[in-house]
Amino acid sequence: MTSARTRGPWPFVAGASVQGREHRARGRENQDAFRAAVSDDGHAIVLAVSDGAGSQERSSLGSHLAVDVACQTLTAHVPAQAGQAGLADWQSWLSAAGHGVVDDYLRIAAELPGRAATDDERAATAHSVAATLTAAVICPPWAAFLSIGDCFGAVLVAEPPERCYLVLPPPTHSEFTVFLSSSSARARMRSFVVWEPELSGVMLATDGCAALALDHPARRGLEPAAGPQPARGFFVGLADAVRASDGDAEPIHRLLSGEQAERCTDDLTVLCALAAAG
Repeated sequence: MTSARTRGPWPFVAGASVQGREHRARGRENQDAFRAAVSDDGHAIVLAVSDGAGSQERSSLGSHLAVDVACQTLTAHVPAQAGQAGLADWQSWLSAAGHGVVDDYLRIAAELPGRAATDDERAATAHSVAATLTAAVICPPWAAFLSIGDCFGAVLVAEPPERCYLVLPPPTHSEFTVFLSSSSARARMRSFVVWEPELSGVMLATDGCAALALDHPARRGLEPAAGPQPARGFFVGLADAVRASDGDAEPIHRLLSGEQAERCTDDLTVLCALAAAG
């Protein structure tokens, strides 16, 4: 569990990770990881969350490697440094940066102790640290997202009242989870850029939080094609609690380890960056 002040555009950055019910029952370690960083020019915040592949022996190492690589890559040369960046600039930069994250992750994984010499053996070593990744670069009014796997992201908008919009839902039609070490990672990476003058927060979560944070569209009277919807009160309520605690992560930890979270079997991680209230 952690919280931090940053020198970036928003005063509150907080995150927490809790071991899932199934992992506790089986004595397995928490395989999620999260990290936040400030861009080189101090104008943007980078958030990253990752879920290690439970079937792999070094998945916890993989998730920590994923968030470290994402923060190192995405804090460099953010378009805001140019001062006049537009949508095309952000999209072009995000695509190149996303490919850079995958390439750097694979390069570092291949150099881990115990790797072998052949391409097949190097691929097996990389897959032993397989992990998903969702990251956001926040430079109001811009927020840029990229994702491999089934984590998800949302933005908060001070309309008022403050509202939440799921901008990066978990995949719904994939037959298998794509990891950073997957051969199709570059092609399957999702990216999305938001321009929102009233942007007031960004939240990322690993897929273990889905049962707690997302509602089936039928609960809102919507067709299944509408996809998962933000659970009423989860994102906005959590943001209010973090602000009320002056940026402490305890409200996140309390929610992720509370009674309602017991229906979530996998590890639960939430990381947010928030503007001050009002």
